[in-house]
Amino acid sequence: MYETPITGLVLSGGGARAAYQVGVLRAIARLRRGTAAPLRRCPFGVICGTSAGAINAAALACSADQFDAGVEGIARVWQDFRAEQVYRADSLGVIRSGAQWLTMLSIGWLLARWRKARPRSMLDNTPLAELLAQMVPLQRLPRMLRGRHVQALAVTASNYSSGEHVTFYQAAAPVAPWLRSQRVAAPAELGSAHLLASSAIPFVFPAAELPMGGQLEWFGDGSMRQTAPLSPAIHLGAQRLLVIGAGRMQEPPGRRVENRGYPSLAQIAGHTLSGIFLDALTADVERLQRINRTLALLSDEARVATPLRPIEALVIAPSQRLDDIAARHVDELPTPVRALLRGLGVSGSGRNAQGAALASYLLFERGYTRELMALGEQDVAARRDEVLSFFGWPAA
Repeated sequence: MYETPITGLVLSGGGARAAYQVGVLRAIARLRRGTAAPLRRCPFGVICGTSAGAINAAALACSADQFDAGVEGIARVWQDFRAEQVYRADSLGVIRSGAQWLTMLSIGWLLARWRKARPRSMLDNTPLAELLAQMVPLQRLPRMLRGRHVQALAVTASNYSSGEHVTFYQAAAPVAPWLRSQRVAAPAELGSAHLLASSAIPFVFPAAELPMGGQLEWFGDGSMRQTAPLSPAIHLGAQRLLVIGAGRMQEPPGRRVENRGYPSLAQIAGHTLSGIFLDALTADVERLQRINRTLALLSDEARVATPLRPIEALVIAPSQRLDDIAARHVDELPTPVRALLRGLGVSGSGRNAQGAALASYLLFERGYTRELMALGEQDVAARRDEVLSFFGWPAA
């Protein structure tokens, strides 16, 4: 059984940056083992994920009856990652996808007449399907729901056909779908196709087909048009939220960046992806905090009259810039991938690196993922008392 009150876990997207989430979860599991909290219970009743966070969320939900072991299983994958496990990184694979994709960007008008010259994305993520079969035992999810080890799992994706942001969810008890402006929810039997769709970073990975409204439609990364990333967890019954981001929520004041001339395509792409993955979460957390402050000002009678309710939220996000960490590890990418990224403007390493923001989403290499996991553990350790207070875990 999961702990009560029901805690919702919200894992945001960010490609390889999601390694940070695993470090945070690992540290939380370790903290709990040092308390008198019942270890057999899953601390999260509702688990929601987007993009790479959806993969972590699904893997965690499928091992909810063995939370600590489940976290360690996910950690083993992330701490020994290789890019080849997520996308084709060999020369032939990069030529077939990335090189053709760049060619289409430059002289697509000349090649459009040949149907073969229609690459769907910069990288071919075929290997990811095999990794998901090993990492996420989705056949266990119905058992986890029936046994009330977890109450609900939600995965978000963006519908390229309709432009809507869709939350696919599977719950232990019936939950009525919700409909908001450009946001819909749909009950579903979640499968690996939902995870592939949710993690399909725009332009980088190909879209995936999912059933919707009685027909197959194309879906991409769930972070696109995700105006309210906290909403699914609340709709599914969460009474408080642990939110784990994949990037700094705010930059320190007074930070200055050297002007190195006109931005490269990699710099623009990295900035765009940061806007997709980070901005909506920051805005929604601020919205939740404003609602909580407003409700605190109301009288008891007024609070009863409103459908709104205060939601306690603990947000854990990287204390360091992940772009800077990525810059130290760009050289660890396979040679064909580095060559492809150089064509987009990723160059140099360390303090002289340019375009590292784009690389930070694709660096599925263990040097980078291990450093992000270690950062997640450090950030939890620095906020140990706050984490214990949030969960209400008594000292051993």
